[in-house]
Amino acid sequence: MSEKLSIGVLETGRPPDELANNYADYPAMVADWLAALDANFTSYAVLDNAFPSSATDHDLWVITGSRFGAYENHAWIPALEAFIRSCRDAGRPMFGICFGHQIIAQALGGEVVKSDKGWGLGLHDYQAEWPGSQASGSTMTLSAFHQDQVVSLPQGAERVATSEFCENAALYYPGFALTVQGHPEFSEPYLRDLADLRAGQIFTHAEAEAAAASYTRADTASDLVGILKALLLERDIKEAP
Repeated sequence: MSEKLSIGVLETGRPPDELANNYADYPAMVADWLAALDANFTSYAVLDNAFPSSATDHDLWVITGSRFGAYENHAWIPALEAFIRSCRDAGRPMFGICFGHQIIAQALGGEVVKSDKGWGLGLHDYQAEWPGSQASGSTMTLSAFHQDQVVSLPQGAERVATSEFCENAALYYPGFALTVQGHPEFSEPYLRDLADLRAGQIFTHAEAEAAAASYTRADTASDLVGILKALLLERDIKEAP
């Protein structure tokens, strides 16, 4: 690994046009969330078919959230799945957020569907069982903004966080990846504005109001940075099982 951590962010989505002037793009949100890692960040707009030249270009890869479904027919999705597998084969770790969580699972043989449970919005609590000594038996609290869910795990994937609403809320791929269905990188103001924008379109105003009412306590997004570091950056990735 280089002296200063190098992180490649694979941009698979963008803020809606109505919010774009008020908020940073998704790679910048990821960089802000991971600021404690003191890393250099480079983003790649893979949704525009702008892919890195090699899986070994960076020490860690992060896949952002997206409005697209992992199962949708877009030319860049199979290409992204192939890149995910090349990162696994090269021993370069990945962290997936929401769509990133789903596309990594799908690329490795899992199944992603539009859940009949409806939309997950606002702060959600998940029972977490992190490998090793990483706060096993703790509660992970993250903001949710999704309807799609991973319903079938790839071979070798371990469920490490769950809830009644989202069974596979976080997955760990020993020696390769950690993924979460929630959004540790989204700020509360952005989530509130996004929910207000979509209320009455893809979910009800009542659902948006309930999501807004959930933001009366803190999330654990900052704790997740330490878990990411321990599971993906402080282990010998190539020698992990």
